[in-house]
Amino acid sequence: MNAIFSLPEATTHAVRVDQIFYGLLILSGSTMLLVFALVISFAARYRRGSNAKRGPLPEFFKREFEIGWTSATLFLFGFLFWWASSADIKGIAAPANALEMHVVAKQWMWKTQHSNGAREINALHVPVDQPVRLVMTSQDAIHSFFVPAFRVKQDVLPGQDTSIWFQATRTGVFPLLCAEYCGTNHSAMRGRIVVMRQEDYANWLTRQPEGDDLAHVGAKLFVAQGCSGCHAEHSSVHAPKLTGLYGRTVQLSDGRQVKADDQYIRDSILQPKRDIVAGYEPIMPSFSGLLDDGEIQSLTAYVRSLRSEKAGAATEQQND
Repeated sequence: MNAIFSLPEATTHAVRVDQIFYGLLILSGSTMLLVFALVISFAARYRRGSNAKRGPLPEFFKREFEIGWTSATLFLFGFLFWWASSADIKGIAAPANALEMHVVAKQWMWKTQHSNGAREINALHVPVDQPVRLVMTSQDAIHSFFVPAFRVKQDVLPGQDTSIWFQATRTGVFPLLCAEYCGTNHSAMRGRIVVMRQEDYANWLTRQPEGDDLAHVGAKLFVAQGCSGCHAEHSSVHAPKLTGLYGRTVQLSDGRQVKADDQYIRDSILQPKRDIVAGYEPIMPSFSGLLDDGEIQSLTAYVRSLRSEKAGAATEQQND
């Protein structure tokens, strides 16, 4: 059936999406044919002047039959809802072994960065048969990351991190499009996803220009922007420590609890008085307008790297 639309199934997610699409297409077509067949049949049988019996329906058709077909339709609707939503639910959380890459959208290009710091424009190289998680943000308007062959589409929003993951199942070059109108050159905002064999991807990555990975860039920004003066392990300022923070549940001063994920860290940098941690004063200044989206992603990657006391100590010694 793929030949009908000339669109390959290039990810594991694409297979599930196509199964649901074709299943709904067949069910809808069958229902339409059944309805048309009944309409034509009844129109011919009960046409004016025919000898077909006309009279009250039996009690069975008034009660049991109505309850039966209504219940069957409700059950079918519930099954289809569960079946169709299962693909999206499975695609929410990326596997633990997923490669993390970062995407920044701007009018009218895609800027991508690999975990080792290698950067690309309007292109992204990924390995086949390896989960890849993309953390994305926009520098200006709303964009939408859309790879038709992958069956993945995710809005990319200014001032907010969104994520999506996929696992490519075949090598090749696949078009990357923006599926949200973002300005006069929206149609020119194109790129390509290059899926390579894992050994070829590793070789390609080693040939790219040297660059610090996101966590190391974030560590430098952490010091350069003065964050270490308050949040370092041995700081005398009463401020939340960042070691082991990422992924933890944080108790706020207003009684709420939030998870320390990428969005929480971003909000803490740009809107520090929005979620005040219990036991701390709202003394942190806002860095809105002082840091661009790429720098915020780097700082987030640094905080994410401080998952253990050992990692935090090693990074702090390196900065010293």
